[in-house]
Amino acid sequence: MRVPAEITSTAQLFERNDAFVIEAFRRGEFDYLEAAGEVSEANFFRAITSKKILEKLAATYPSPRKKHDVPIWVYIASDISMRFHGEHHFAAYPYVVRSGGLMEAFGPQMGQKVTHPQTGDVTLVCEGFNDKNDYDRETPCDQDYLRKTARATDAEDLQSWFNRDVVGILKQHHALDPEGIFIGDASYLFVPDNSNYEGSSRLLFDEHNHPVDSKSLTPQERARCQWRRCYKLVSLIHTNRAGEFFLYAGLQVASGADHECPILYRLVEQFVAAHGKGVMKRLILDRGFLDGPAIGRCKKEWGIDVLIPARSNMDVFVDVVGLAEARKLSFQPWVRPRPETRPVPLHRPERVRKREQARQRTLARLKAEAQAAAEPIDLSKVVVRSEVAVVEKVESFSTCSVALNVVVNREIYGDGHHEYWVLLDTAPVSEPGRVRQDYMLRTHIEERHRQLKCFSDLEAFTSRAFSLVVHQVVFVLLTYSLLQWFLLRSGRKELNPRTRTRIMQLLRPTVTVIVLYYQNYVAYLSPLEHQELVLTLDEEARKKILAKTRRLRRNLAQQLQRPRSP
Repeated sequence: MRVPAEITSTAQLFERNDAFVIEAFRRGEFDYLEAAGEVSEANFFRAITSKKILEKLAATYPSPRKKHDVPIWVYIASDISMRFHGEHHFAAYPYVVRSGGLMEAFGPQMGQKVTHPQTGDVTLVCEGFNDKNDYDRETPCDQDYLRKTARATDAEDLQSWFNRDVVGILKQHHALDPEGIFIGDASYLFVPDNSNYEGSSRLLFDEHNHPVDSKSLTPQERARCQWRRCYKLVSLIHTNRAGEFFLYAGLQVASGADHECPILYRLVEQFVAAHGKGVMKRLILDRGFLDGPAIGRCKKEWGIDVLIPARSNMDVFVDVVGLAEARKLSFQPWVRPRPETRPVPLHRPERVRKREQARQRTLARLKAEAQAAAEPIDLSKVVVRSEVAVVEKVESFSTCSVALNVVVNREIYGDGHHEYWVLLDTAPVSEPGRVRQDYMLRTHIEERHRQLKCFSDLEAFTSRAFSLVVHQVVFVLLTYSLLQWFLLRSGRKELNPRTRTRIMQLLRPTVTVIVLYYQNYVAYLSPLEHQELVLTLDEEARKKILAKTRRLRRNLAQQLQRPRSP
């Protein structure tokens, strides 16, 4: 269900125009004034609002309500703001509004700072969006409204909205890289062992959090396992070859017992139907998604080249390893690419150069001492060389309707023995080393999921209702993807691999500014600039400014007479 445009109410953004607002102030005209910090969240909301992203999200949101006292864009912005701060309890919304950047981004019509008449604390007064308030409003909308709307939104509709409309909006704003690299993945979301978690499953996991069959385990192996309740998140993630960003382009929350393979290929089919052929060109998968007919369909019907590892018990694996053992393959060395390092200044002071040389000598000495004191290294576990070879147009994967190009990877260990692992690719292979490097992108997804679980509390669900479980997952991944887009657009792509907490620390405000509002425009002045502007006003403008300032103070003092404690 889509929301009619007339009930979404456009988000009003204050455009920065210092010259226009200052000129009006010199004539004695302004609408509002406040002191604020240039925080990252305010800039983030300005970016997604100025590009109409927030408006488009609201226009397509599958609202469960027929009547909207609060515009949908306010609901979405409020929910995103909570995830931006890592909060999932709706009761935390009043505190997020006070400490976040919503007010700075949307100006005094969203809320204004006043002194609480009972406690004397600085708080907020908000006009709200309806006349149903028995108490003075201290938040743009009530936390109960956010919770009830989220719970009432159908889980399937919400996931379809993300997969179709949200990704379509990102595509409109050129967030998708033309190389079309996507990664498919599945991850378990663990919850407390409570059967009231709707749609969850209770499975047996080993010490590495891999599901196992209890019937096939020995008593010793069984003792190391534990039963855990979980959901499963199957997702499509978009990136580029350099791994500079990761945008979620499809998701499905399912029971932990559901197999991820059919869900993933259904997401791929839905993506192509919604966004057209040629957007997804390369799909990198783990071996859990091995499905011959589905891989063939990706290549023949949708033009998507699939890169996936083979299992050791597959005929195609046995065949190409047999060729390698018979010395019929031409292997070439493969070296792991080094991560980019910061460029060293060409002209460094002499004392800096000498200090660095001394540091390197100390590090070399400490390393030599540690190696001498360490126990002998087990050479059977140390890879000393990696090699790759390619076998073209292999048809041993009988259930796959297209021929496969196989990249054979050989790892040579310090004691002389070697092991093989194999990559299957539906695309032509001219450089087998590059194919292996492409597959390395898939391993980055594990770190992304770790960050989302540890630093964004992706699986710290505050409700057992399935609709709220899905809601939390969708809005965490929506906020994450929008933040990735924002950092890339802002020229801060080096922050994209960081955790949400570290990004917030690096984008903290460093200056306090005076914000002047006038006719949907805003100006940012340093305290000294504002003081100079006030002191150089002519007498007529000064009197108008004084009269307007006194009216604003009286109005704000009278607005918060019946506050309700948050």
